[in-house]
Amino acid sequence: MRIVPSPYAAGLARTPVVRHDVVVPPAGPDPRDGLPAAWWEYGEPGAGPTLLLVHGFRGDHHGLEPVVSFLPGVHVVAPDLPGFGASAPLSGEHSIDGYAAWLRRFAEAVGLPADVVVVGHSFGTIVAAKALADGLPASRAVLVNPIASPALEGPNALGTRLSSLYFGLGSALPERVGNALLRSRVITRGAGAFLAKTKDPALRRWIHDQHDRYFSGYANRRVVVEAFHASVDHDVTEWADRLTLPVHLVAAERDDITALADVRALAGLLPDATLAVLRDVGHLVHYEKPREAAEEIASVTGVRVA
Repeated sequence: MRIVPSPYAAGLARTPVVRHDVVVPPAGPDPRDGLPAAWWEYGEPGAGPTLLLVHGFRGDHHGLEPVVSFLPGVHVVAPDLPGFGASAPLSGEHSIDGYAAWLRRFAEAVGLPADVVVVGHSFGTIVAAKALADGLPASRAVLVNPIASPALEGPNALGTRLSSLYFGLGSALPERVGNALLRSRVITRGAGAFLAKTKDPALRRWIHDQHDRYFSGYANRRVVVEAFHASVDHDVTEWADRLTLPVHLVAAERDDITALADVRALAGLLPDATLAVLRDVGHLVHYEKPREAAEEIASVTGVRVA
């Protein structure tokens, strides 16, 4: 596969990165139920906060690397969620409850400090919100492209219904055919073309390349189908009243998944919220405006932006 050069490669090259592997303790008493997980460490612990990154649906830790490229010297921990990238699937259902419980156990297993800053994108904002509501220790959260309303009520409700049909068909077909459909580059290219707002052809090519390389990196079709249903059946508002820590919402003016009005409504539900709106971008803030996302993280944490 021809690799399209990343427009953010030079910035990322400034930051040392190391892959780690850990066995996340089981939810139950049987130690054999521990799950192997892969996570990437950017930079080293220092005077500033540690960021815990929670990536979006179908992606892995690579998705938020463009944001990391603008945060030199910041200590970042970025796991692959269970069943995606290099992390093993959950033994049970890939539900929001399952992912959130795993994230809490992961944080404990790698020894994250209690003042960690949790940064989630898209589906990752739902997982992060549930984990924080259930007691994940953190000093604050930054939610980028937060899912602030049910997907079937969002600005792309028709697209969500079509996606439900697509995942339903991929699940119902014989495994080989169903897997081929779910991993289809035509579908992922189409989704990327719809969500991307940039008119820069080079940046669009790179976004498509990222989807080609990482959007089919899930363990099996059970993982991706269950995770899809988890992503459309829940939103951050379900736990808003339990998120008592400071939460910074980074919304996009042209987001096709969650309307800006719904993000503003979410801000009103949170006990301690701030809101920033990025103009001329949609649901792919992490690809199209990662510097602006990094600046928003810096604005509430005091870290330095390159």
